[in-house]
This record gives sequence, structure tokens and C-alpha cells, in this order.
Amino acid sequence: MATSKLAVLALFALLGSVSCQAGGYYDYYYPTPQRPPTPSPAGTHLKVGYYRNKCAAAYVDVEAIVKKHVKATDAGMQAGLVRLFFHDCFVRGCDGSILLDTFSNDTSLTPEKFGVPNFPSLRGFEVIDAAKAEIEAACPGKVSCADIVAFAARDASYFLSAGGISFAMPAGRYDGTVSLASETLPNLPPPFAGFDQLVKMFGDKGLDASDMITLSGAHSIGRSHCSSFTRDRLPPSNTSDMDPAFAATLQAKCRSANAGTDNTVMQDFKSPDVLDNQYYKNVLAHKVLFTSDAALTTNFTSNNLVRAYADFVPYLWQQKFEKAMVKMGGIQLKTADNGEIRKTCRKVNNRT
Repeated sequence: MATSKLAVLALFALLGSVSCQAGGYYDYYYPTPQRPPTPSPAGTHLKVGYYRNKCAAAYVDVEAIVKKHVKATDAGMQAGLVRLFFHDCFVRGCDGSILLDTFSNDTSLTPEKFGVPNFPSLRGFEVIDAAKAEIEAACPGKVSCADIVAFAARDASYFLSAGGISFAMPAGRYDGTVSLASETLPNLPPPFAGFDQLVKMFGDKGLDASDMITLSGAHSIGRSHCSSFTRDRLPPSNTSDMDPAFAATLQAKCRSANAGTDNTVMQDFKSPDVLDNQYYKNVLAHKVLFTSDAALTTNFTSNNLVRAYADFVPYLWQQKFEKAMVKMGGIQLKTADNGEIRKTCRKVNNRT
């Protein structure tokens, strides 16, 4: 126990080289039951409680409507909503562009949702549609689809963590008007990425290495297609350090598919429907699916942060995850000058 504490203290001394976030890590040792709202990201126009006085009918609670629709879904759909937020923000910023079925009269332009990393596995569109329809009926033309995606990811995190992850999500995003499938692969970190590539791809979005390690914890929920990891992680082409028994289990599950079927497996074999720090324990035990997961132990400081997240059950990671989600929600925001408030989330507004 004493050795573990010394290792964590050493980690805190080292984190300066990994994280540029304000504040230290010592305040996470004794979390309070009710944390204050997370401040809006610096340099953005986002604001906590943005919609409180935006609707003509004062009784419309926009965030409560979104939360109601998220609560009505199962753990699989909630995991999909967290992933939807990530995939939206990493391509053209947090602008709801992931939701568009069409945005142009040019049928040769395929929108993001049909890009290789998104189709057919990305989920949650119907939940966003239902929340938007109810909000639009009560408060027309005021609430962006981009904000609904952000609220839904926040609420899904809350339900998947049994209330352990609870934070205020700033709002005020505008919806984008462009969505290109061709931009998904260059922007979304692939499952075969190494540590340096992950740091660069997150850095390109204004997120540091600590944010990357923290947000990777979302792999404690959801399912993955076998095709996303079998080639570079399982025998006979295996060059990874995956636990042999775990690899054999995955092989059996992936090979049991009928011809042409791409089986899915849980990303966290231990607690697949709970958003928690079990992921980091799995990383240390070499029982994770992706090269990008295993890469977190290939850097000295990253490995120590993974150990800290695995050891402090579960408060250290939960609180850092809350902050990282808010920070990610500030990527490449649109304004009234280059965005809009869509009437429906699947297509841009009609233009004169």
C-alpha cells in the first residue's frame, strides 16, 4: 500500500509533462458528494444553463426533456450516445454534423454518418430525433441539435455510472451545415493507433495527452465489431501483449459467426454496461481489444496515470472524465455566422 501511494505521488510530479489543464490532482482524493457546475471551456461562447430563458414558455426545461428520452433507453443505446458525441466533435467540431442524412443537392457528397468508422455501428440518432421533436414543439427554433447531442452524452454518462458521473454541460452550440464521410477517417482515432498517433490526433483537437487517456475510459461500455481488432491483435498475426486466455476467448467468439457476419463483443468483459474505471484495470491486465487501448501502457507517464485511475475507485477518473467531456464539447464551435439552429436534425434548413 505504501509503495502504491509513493507511485501515485510520483505520478503527480510527472503529470506536468502530460497535462496542460489548470489545477492539480490532489483535490481529487476527497471528492464531495455534490460537485459545483463545471465552468465553460475558456475562449468559447458556451454557458451553463444557456436555455433557461430562451423559450417563450418559461416552463420548458430543455435539458430535462433530453434526460427523459435518454433515461428511457437501455445501456447499449446510452453507450451509443456517448460515442455519438465523440464522433460528432472530432469531425468539424461539436456541431451536430454527424446527424445529417443529407446536406446538399449533390448526391455524390456522402455525409459523416455513412463514413467507415460510423456505419453501420453508430447509434442514438432516433433518441436525438425524439428529443428534438418534443423540444421543437415547445420551443421552436431555439435549441440546436449539437447541444442535444452534448446533453444526451452527459445524461447517458450519468445513467451508465449510476450517478457517479454528474456534471453541468455548457451549451450555446450552433449546428453545422456541412457533413462529409471523407473527413471521418482522417479525424477519428483508429483502433490500431499507437500512443504518439493518439496524442497527435487529440492534440489537433485541442485535447492533451491526459484528456486522451481519460476519455479512453469510455471503452468500458459498448460493443465492438471483431473486424476492428482481429487483424492486429489476435493470432496468427498477433504482435500484441494481449493476455493469452483473453485472446483465445475473443477468437472463439469472433470465429463463431456465420460466413460474412462480423460478430460483436463487449469492450469491457468485466462490467460491460457500467461506465467505470474497470477499463484501466483491464488495460493493466492486458485484457483490452484495441491497439489504442494497449498503447496507454507504452508511455511511462501514461502508464502511471492508468494505474492511478485503476487504483482510486472510482473517483479520480470520474472527475477527470467530467472535465474532459466538457473540454471536448468545446471543439471547433460554430456561431450564428457559420452555423444555424436546425428545425430537424437530419437535414439543414431550407435556404432562400
